[in-house]
Amino acid sequence: MALATASIDDVFRALADPTRRQVLERLSQKPGSVSELAQPFRMALPSFVEHLKVLEGSGLVRSTKQGRVRTYQIVPRRLRQAEDWLGRQRAMWERRLDQLDAYLMELKEKQK
Repeated sequence: MALATASIDDVFRALADPTRRQVLERLSQKPGSVSELAQPFRMALPSFVEHLKVLEGSGLVRSTKQGRVRTYQIVPRRLRQAEDWLGRQRAMWERRLDQLDAYLMELKEKQK
């Protein structure tokens, strides 16, 4: 369980940055090379590559190298893990809110 927690922590840490989220949005359309992915961002290439390393380290993307070109692609399974975690949290809070609603309705009925 600790490994699963650590890996989901890495995913959310990677998703916390807007640049990395934009890269993931771009990669959801098709794989891209480092230079293609870096093009819309106004930052030095080494800084941008650090973002790619965080994404790859979290398992959200994987890269392949052919000659001098490194190409990145998204790993949907890792995004699904984050989505599943969020879904469990949402379900828990919906249950709690439903219980609160039922309790408040019960109190209201008792006051009549």
